[in-house]
Amino acid sequence: MQIPKGKLIAIGGAEDKGSDLEKGAIFRNNLNFFELGILRRIVAEAGGSDASIEVVTTASTIPYEVGENYLDAFGKIGCTNVHIIHIRNREDAQKQEYIERIQQCNCVMFSGGNQLRLTTIFGGTRFLDIIQERYRTENFVIAGTSAGAMAMSSTMIYEGNATRAHLKGEVKITTGLGFMDGVIFDSHFEKRGRFARLAQAVSANPSCIGIGLGEDTGMLITQGNNMEAIGSGPVIIVDGHDVKHSNLADIPEGNPLSIENLHVHFCAKGNGFKVKERTFVELMGEHTTPVMTDIY
Repeated sequence: MQIPKGKLIAIGGAEDKGSDLEKGAIFRNNLNFFELGILRRIVAEAGGSDASIEVVTTASTIPYEVGENYLDAFGKIGCTNVHIIHIRNREDAQKQEYIERIQQCNCVMFSGGNQLRLTTIFGGTRFLDIIQERYRTENFVIAGTSAGAMAMSSTMIYEGNATRAHLKGEVKITTGLGFMDGVIFDSHFEKRGRFARLAQAVSANPSCIGIGLGEDTGMLITQGNNMEAIGSGPVIIVDGHDVKHSNLADIPEGNPLSIENLHVHFCAKGNGFKVKERTFVELMGEHTTPVMTDIY
């Protein structure tokens, strides 16, 4: 299988973003993942402040407000070659202007919102084919926050109430944009209590590694395998490869799950995880979380 030359940057969403944005409440100065360096990392991986970045607002129901928010945030860190693509339907996705822009940029970033909008609008389009091909063959960066992160994998959660996610049938799964196999992303992970949601998704697809992204937190993925935690919060890895018992296939819908031997890892900044090897790496990045040594 071809090792992709590009990079994925999956972001869990910033505090008071995502659902609050979808309600129309814009907190322009509360883009915490920008303040904590994730946007800076995106720019660095894309080639620096002159890098051409296209922000795709398709997932959002308020695309123009979201677009302005990103233009302002990238501008604050000196990156002004940033443009917004407002694709609202499948017809828009076929426009030659957008296809040419996605062929020429250094990085594409998918905003938050509804991940099902991303898959239903881009699935099977040339727009998506170009992004997938560039990711496989070029030093091309694909970033996504919240819904934009959740849609990156081949297997995607598109619905699931966190308070009922321990019950069979409450987590809905479909096909994502297909940038990475063998993983399932979930976002706003600890703030919205989504552990059971990801656990059910992994128990239904135990060949996949679950990646729970906290707010202000992301995973930088290289070679389609090596994941480095970035940002301030936790990344929770849920590994179902060694599950010994699961009742998911045999119980009626609405009944509680029973799962034995689900492995969980917590990754802080600089920690990492290798997907194929299913191994935790203490120092994947240049720096890791500081260790307190002056405690008596």
